[in-house]
Amino acid sequence: MENIKFTDQNLEKGLYLVSTPIGNLADITIRALNILKKSDIILCEDKRVSKKLLDYYGIKAQLFSYHKFNEKESVEKILEIFKKNNIVSLISDAGTPLISDPGKILINEIEKKNIKIIPIPGASAVTAAFSLAGYSDDYYFYGFLPKKLGERKKVYDKFSNLDSSIIIFLPARDLVSIIKEMKEFLGERQILIAKEITKIHENIIKGKLDDILEKVNSIILKGEVTIVLSSEANKNKDQNVDLNKEILDLSKKMKTADLAKYLSKKFKFSKKEIYQKILMLDKK
Repeated sequence: MENIKFTDQNLEKGLYLVSTPIGNLADITIRALNILKKSDIILCEDKRVSKKLLDYYGIKAQLFSYHKFNEKESVEKILEIFKKNNIVSLISDAGTPLISDPGKILINEIEKKNIKIIPIPGASAVTAAFSLAGYSDDYYFYGFLPKKLGERKKVYDKFSNLDSSIIIFLPARDLVSIIKEMKEFLGERQILIAKEITKIHENIIKGKLDDILEKVNSIILKGEVTIVLSSEANKNKDQNVDLNKEILDLSKKMKTADLAKYLSKKFKFSKKEIYQKILMLDKK
């Protein structure tokens, strides 16, 4: 591999999407540091958060606040910035820009102006958590769940049809209630919860949805967590045989709603899954 002195490299004019640490300040690439040092202006979510990183590495640069609350109105100002400056970097408070963070509107407008956009990869809570799970070879990343229950139900419905592991971000304060929802709408699955990942108080919890709450009660629910759910395919296939047999035996003795509730608790499947199996067996 060719040895390159990154500090001697000339950078092209453009918008650099620079990944920053997700907790441990040492988790940043040499290339990222070089680009931040050479940036004319750095677009950041919270100046206070970004300044800690920049001060740690002795980087002095002009900061411009760019976050979800001023995303639309800031675009024109940023386009004006490019008329006077060549190297503009976009960073988030932690991790890779645009991954559940603002930037989509800006990217689309920058492309229209034929300004080059250069991604600078780095630390990622998504890949860090997924590497610990061991559930499957592929994953579906959703980001933050909707705030309204009705919208979350639609998301759970989508999740129930996926054969991949599922990764979401979540405010830690919502962890207990969301786990209870997942048990109801997604049935029994394996779950990994990554909190304070790469930090001093890093906490990784792994287990089944059915009993994970006992472990969750031992952690402080502050900040954000990354969750990895196993796919539906990871459920015990033998359960399907037993479940189908019970549906056939009990369907004539119990109302559908009561049967779904009873079997959901017994087999750790969601009520929706039970309903679908009842309808499927009725058609046979």
